[in-house]
Amino acid sequence: MPIHSASSPISVPDVDLWSFLFERTVLEYPEDHAIFVDLSNGKRHTFQSLRQTSIETGRGLLTKWSWQKGDIMAIFSPNSADIGAIVTATLWAGGVVCPINNLYTVGELSSLLRSSGAKALTTHVSCLDAAREAALIVGLPLNRIILVGEPDVKGKARHFEELREEREVVGKVRVDPKEDLAFLGSDAERDAMNWRDDSMISFLPMFHIYGIAALIFIPIYKGVTMHIMQRFDLEQFLSSIQTYKVTIAYVVPPIVLLLAKHPLIDRFDLSSLRILHSAAAPLTHDLIEMIYSRLKIPIKQSYGMSEAAPAISTQKTADWNNPVGSVGKLVPSMSLKIVSNGSEVPVGQEGEICLRGPNIFKGYYQNPPQRRKRSPMAGSAAGTSELIKYNGFQVAPAQLEGLLLGHPAVDDVAVIGVYNRQRATELPRAYVVPSKGYEAGENLEKEIRAWLEGRVAPHKRLRGGVRFVETIPKSTTGKVLRRILVEQVKLEEEEGKVPSKL
Repeated sequence: MPIHSASSPISVPDVDLWSFLFERTVLEYPEDHAIFVDLSNGKRHTFQSLRQTSIETGRGLLTKWSWQKGDIMAIFSPNSADIGAIVTATLWAGGVVCPINNLYTVGELSSLLRSSGAKALTTHVSCLDAAREAALIVGLPLNRIILVGEPDVKGKARHFEELREEREVVGKVRVDPKEDLAFLGSDAERDAMNWRDDSMISFLPMFHIYGIAALIFIPIYKGVTMHIMQRFDLEQFLSSIQTYKVTIAYVVPPIVLLLAKHPLIDRFDLSSLRILHSAAAPLTHDLIEMIYSRLKIPIKQSYGMSEAAPAISTQKTADWNNPVGSVGKLVPSMSLKIVSNGSEVPVGQEGEICLRGPNIFKGYYQNPPQRRKRSPMAGSAAGTSELIKYNGFQVAPAQLEGLLLGHPAVDDVAVIGVYNRQRATELPRAYVVPSKGYEAGENLEKEIRAWLEGRVAPHKRLRGGVRFVETIPKSTTGKVLRRILVEQVKLEEEEGKVPSKL
């Protein structure tokens, strides 16, 4: 069966990630050059200070906490320049980094702490109460919670800087780069960038695989200063580009839409920008043309996933519109095919993406059968069509369905994603069969949506609404046939109507 491969295979260095970044024989930029600038508090990390901080914090983990190789450090925090130091310190100490969405509820956080087996938790003062509550639920000692960013004036948790050990009492933990785990993901750049001429900005969450690559590893490797936003704020984003003469901005489609339409854009000088880099969700042709027409700034796309750590394909800047809407060519050493029912499909037909390459993950943590189920090629990863992508975040329909079935008014339910052109993203929508005694309508929809909001992170809310139906389409084995609902939505859009019943 033919495999479509990248044209330029590469050799993967036989070293661990920390050594790859910090023990290079040749560094292309000065050690005192700033690689992280935190726009929330002005804190800066140079290559030199980051390396020293990570070594000393790693020593503290080993000596003060009796940290063991393979122990897991969960990170539950909004963006902070300090997160880079915690990540690299954990890797130096032979640990595994597990980034978690800082908007998760206590229930969602405790579930991930339990399933990951985390031995420690890094958080921020804004998340500390939820972190402590989740830690108590799973039995994680409260003294294993440390802070990044601002210190806690109430003294409920220590700042990670207090862990630092300056004495050279222990050395870096040896790890096997081919076998040992570095990251537990909850859900590449090929163009030339130069530390002298370029600077970057992004608000991408540092718990997301896109944010991990763009905000942590690319700046360390390339030496290009990354201006880190704690969260997205349009005015801060624009003023920072103007003030710091930013040349590269990492974005997602909903923000591209904002940049294409918002009147605030005209108040700022964005002429330093030479490229926008979008990933996590696809851009429409109209949006690409709209943003270029307004700002005259090229926008390139990349495609990736956590299972590919994360890059699969990317556009070169020169080819950003050739063709418009492309996600570029495969990164080096990656192979791809598209199959349906075990056979590769002809050009132009849809199917399941199968991937193979040295960057593909080894499997789902403590769940080998899941990898075999989803990966038909040895050493490969296969996509799944059921996940909803809201603003680049993955939403599992089955999780929402399981929760919604706990509401007394829900007799049966199916959740799908519906694309919203105005917001340039998919929105989760629930199709609900009401229980006896409950009347379908606007009031019940509001009740169900509000009930779910208190149980999930914001990106999992039913922004696509609730539709009441008489039955949920299912196969003879009882599996929900979401594709039938998806096709019905397409039909409704074509006819310009959204009926309350299917």
